[in-house]
Amino acid sequence: MRQTTGEKVFAVFNYILLFIICIICIYPLWHVAVASISDPLIIYAKRGFYLWPMGEISLKGYELVFQDPNIISGFLNTFFYVGVGTALGLVLTIMGAYVLSRKGLYWNGLVMKLIVFTMYFQGGLIPFFIMVKNMGLMDSRLAIILPTAVNTWNLIVMRTAFTTVPDSLIESAKLDGASEWRTMWVIAVPVIQATVAVIALFYAVARWNEWFNPSLFLTSKNKWPLQLLLREILLKNSTQAMTQLGSVGQSQQEMYRLLVKYCTIMVATVPILIVYPFVQRYFIHGVMIGSIKE
Repeated sequence: MRQTTGEKVFAVFNYILLFIICIICIYPLWHVAVASISDPLIIYAKRGFYLWPMGEISLKGYELVFQDPNIISGFLNTFFYVGVGTALGLVLTIMGAYVLSRKGLYWNGLVMKLIVFTMYFQGGLIPFFIMVKNMGLMDSRLAIILPTAVNTWNLIVMRTAFTTVPDSLIESAKLDGASEWRTMWVIAVPVIQATVAVIALFYAVARWNEWFNPSLFLTSKNKWPLQLLLREILLKNSTQAMTQLGSVGQSQQEMYRLLVKYCTIMVATVPILIVYPFVQRYFIHGVMIGSIKE
């Protein structure tokens, strides 16, 4: 099918616009990446845009970052929050969505309206804080996982995906004597595995980037996730532990401080970026299945 002149112009405009957006999104990460391996003296003395490493390539900044015990504990805490939080959220979301997708559920419409209501209207920060405090979860890792275990939007997307599972599959499983539990995990979940993968990614990314709730509920620094440590480093210029005497000289501490910030950003960003290629093939297919009901 031949394109009209207007369609060709529109396509060219789209390509140019998308290219500009890609540059805007990719360049900040590239800037931080090349700065993190550049000569710290040049980085300290020169400001502006970096397109390639400045001076001799150096990994000293990463050495200083991993010498800080808070970074190691932050990594371990973040892996715990991501692993446990994603697994718990995914299991609860699958169970809740499967039940809500069944046609024979009493008051199905009312329950869904109440769930959607919580997505638009919340009690606010102070009631949320009081609730967590009264549950005895203050300064506990469970305070980061339990109160926000299920995301309403993820639940709705998963429920919509379950409604696309043919009723004949469910009925066949029940005729063969399968319980609801077995039908859900063995029959229904494999059919919507693309949506499950996408929802798992959403939960993992949200847990990885989470810093606000930990800043409210965690007072012990050894329980802080990596993102909260990164925030403290960037906003409070807290890099003394990494540039202390014995690691670098007194005159070099200020010079390495900026380099350490760049390296910390990379350390906190790269691991979650590695996950995307493994679930990319599920992403579009899973979101479309979970968002459109035929």
